[in-house]
Amino acid sequence: MSVDVAVRKTLHADDRRFELDVAFASEHRRVVLYGPSGAGKSLTLRAMAGLISPDAGHVRVDGRTLLDTQARVDVPSRERGVAYLFQDYALFPHLTVAQNVGFGLSRGWFNPARHRHGERVGRWLETFELTAVADSYPSRISGGQRQRVALARALVSEPRLLLLDEPFAALDPALRGRMRGELLALQTRLDLQLLVITHDAADVDALDGHTIQIRDGKVSR
Repeated sequence: MSVDVAVRKTLHADDRRFELDVAFASEHRRVVLYGPSGAGKSLTLRAMAGLISPDAGHVRVDGRTLLDTQARVDVPSRERGVAYLFQDYALFPHLTVAQNVGFGLSRGWFNPARHRHGERVGRWLETFELTAVADSYPSRISGGQRQRVALARALVSEPRLLLLDEPFAALDPALRGRMRGELLALQTRLDLQLLVITHDAADVDALDGHTIQIRDGKVSR
């Protein structure tokens, strides 16, 4: 599995201007984008996932072109095979754990049925030890369980690449260490391709991947 990214994007807000100009390639199973807040890490992930449109550049995953502005290729985000785990997990508070996990499989405007989990949803609930809380709402489960729900929802569609935006930042220190270990164990078990962004040096050490530093919208050499 490989990732090849080169994206440029200029953003304006009031009298401020930010230029993202990031390029990197890797064949490592774990890629870590490391840098301070505001460096452009999340913008890079959103461009890879198809959540923003770069001004120029390309995104290729495992040889498949997801974006190429010059060739006018821009695969819709839902068809990219790229899953995005938001920093705050972005769970739907009005849906149960099982409904949240199954949301990525639903089409149209209808939420998944509350008590019909389906085989794929059931498998991921079991994988993440969430079966006992399948019918609970996000407000009723722990922070670690919420992260597992978000991971299960991201993985239920069987993506080629999983993007994680500061996945441990919202956790307390004790839980943070445990969840790092769980993520590494999960990656080994499922042979996942991960791209993680963080501003925490402890995450970099724990993940032990191909680390790419980003500062002021550019890769630091």
